[in-house]
Amino acid sequence: MFGLERMRALHALATQGSVAAAAASLHVTPSGVSQQLAKLEREAGQPLLEPRGRGVRLTKAGQVLAGHAERILAQVAEAKADLELLREDVIGPLRVGAIPTTVHALLPPALATLAAQHPRLAVTLHEGEAEQTIPRVVSGDLDVAVVESWADRPTEIPPAATGTALFADVADLALPAGHRLAHRKTVDLSEVDDLPWIGWTAGSGCHEWLVQVLRRQGLAPRISCTVGGYPTQLALVAGNVGAALVPRLARDRLPGGVRILTTRPALTRTIFAICRAGEEDSGAVRACLDALRAASARFEGPGRAAG
Repeated sequence: MFGLERMRALHALATQGSVAAAAASLHVTPSGVSQQLAKLEREAGQPLLEPRGRGVRLTKAGQVLAGHAERILAQVAEAKADLELLREDVIGPLRVGAIPTTVHALLPPALATLAAQHPRLAVTLHEGEAEQTIPRVVSGDLDVAVVESWADRPTEIPPAATGTALFADVADLALPAGHRLAHRKTVDLSEVDDLPWIGWTAGSGCHEWLVQVLRRQGLAPRISCTVGGYPTQLALVAGNVGAALVPRLARDRLPGGVRILTTRPALTRTIFAICRAGEEDSGAVRACLDALRAASARFEGPGRAAG
C-alpha cells in the first residue's frame, strides 16, 4: 500500500525534524521529500503533517505511520543483510563448463581446491567449446565457463557476461619426425605446403580457427582428419598422417615420431573464465574464479616450452 521510498522520507522527517534535514540525510532535494510525503498522505487517506512555525511536524497519524516506517525499514535492512550473507556463503550447486584442454590440465587442480576449501559446494563439470558454453552462462544453465580466445580470432563476450583472463597459451606446429622441416626450431607456417592438416570437428570454433590461420598464410585448408582431442591428433601426426597446430597446454607427453616447432607468426590465445555480469562477487562463483586463478599460476607467462 505504501511505497518504500515514501516511508523512508517519513522516517527521515521524524528523525531529522525538518524537511531540509531529511532531504540532506537522504541525499535528495527538499522538494523531492515534500513530493514523497504528499503522495504518502494521499495513500494514507489522512493528514500526516501539520504546520509548525515555518516548518512542519507530524500529526498523530503521521507519528503512528512513522513508527511503522521505522520497523519496515529495519526489516528491509535485515533482509538485505541476509541476502548479502547468502552471497558470501559458498554452498549449493556450481555448474562449470570448460573447453577440453582446460578440462584436462586446469580443472583438476581447481576442482580439488574447491573440494578441500568448500566441502558444501556441489560442483558439476561439463565439457564444451565456447560457442556452446557461453550461451549457457548467459541463460543461467551454467555458472562459469572456461573458454579460449585466439589473438587472431577473439571470442566475443556478450554484454550480459563478464570475463576474467586467467593465462596465455601458445600453439606450436606438430610435424612427423621424418618431415623435411622437422629439424628446424621455427618455421613460417607458409612453408608447410606439402602436408594435409589434422584438426577438430568441422563446425567447431577450433576448426574454424585452423582454417582461418591457414588461409592467412596463403595455404589451402586441406584438412584430412577432423578429430576431437589433441592426444589423438598427435598420434596421427606420429603416424605420418599430417600436421597439426597444438596448444602447449594440451601437451603432457609427446609421442615418438613427432617434432614440435614454434611458428612465425606466433599463435597465441588467452584462457578466460566467463560468468554472468554481476555474479563475479557471489560466493560460489567467486570461489570458483579464485580456484581457477590459483590453478592458472603454473601456466602464467609465455606458455610451456615448445619441446
